[in-house]
Parts: sequence; C-alpha cells; structure tokens
Amino acid sequence: MNWGNGIFWAMTVFVLFIVGMCYFMFTAPNDEYDHQYYEKGLAFDQDYNRETAVYKDKAVPVITVDREALTLTFSQQVSGGSVSLVRPNDATMDRSFVLGNASGDELSIPLKSIAKGKWQVVFDWQAGKKSYLYQKSVYLK
Repeated sequence: MNWGNGIFWAMTVFVLFIVGMCYFMFTAPNDEYDHQYYEKGLAFDQDYNRETAVYKDKAVPVITVDREALTLTFSQQVSGGSVSLVRPNDATMDRSFVLGNASGDELSIPLKSIAKGKWQVVFDWQAGKKSYLYQKSVYLK
C-alpha cells in the first residue's frame, strides 16, 4: 500500500467518525437541566437556614412506613406547609400533600395509589413563627 491510499483511508475513517458523532449528538435526548438554577442559587441561604433550624429546634419529623400508609409525626403543632413525595427516576409520579391548621402534628398518607420503590420525602412546613425544610429518602415496599 502506498502513502496515497493510507491518507485516503485515514481521512475516510475520520470523516465517518465525525458524521457518526454528529448523528449521535442530534439524536440524543434533550438535557433535563433545571431552568430555575440561578433563582434557586439566590435562595440557597434561606433554604440552608430552614434546614439547620430543624436540627437546632429538634423538630425532625418521624417517618413510619407500613403496608397501608406513610405516617409522618411532627414534634410541634404544624400551622401550614406541604409534604412532597418525589420519585427520583420519574417526575410524573411526584405527589404533594398540603399541611393545614387541622393537620395537627401527624399526617397519614395512604399508599394505595403510590408506586413501590425509592422516594424522596420533602417537608416544607411552619410551626409557630418558624419555617422548616427537611428531606429524607424512604423506600416503600
């Protein structure tokens, strides 16, 4: 084989590589990046203070899982907020529950319509005049 054939085949392989990479790039799914990234960054200090207040005030909610329900027990009377069940691998399955004045210090979530597997439980609540934020991973069987 002479130099001309070698250069031709090297260039052909290189061009096929570039065409293959272009095809791969255009057929890959869109990145699911967070469009609120900068806004969440600006509010990070507030969220961090709410998360640390949970431990300072010893207000960590107790999570009890059984076959029929997910029971959440708070150490103080809840005056408002929400509890979100977030599925890490499928955002369409996420659920949110409102905590109101009538909720008291315990909330029971029936598990009939909730899929089994790993969930992230996100608590965002107010008790007294303080606001709290807490996250915990649970596995529903």
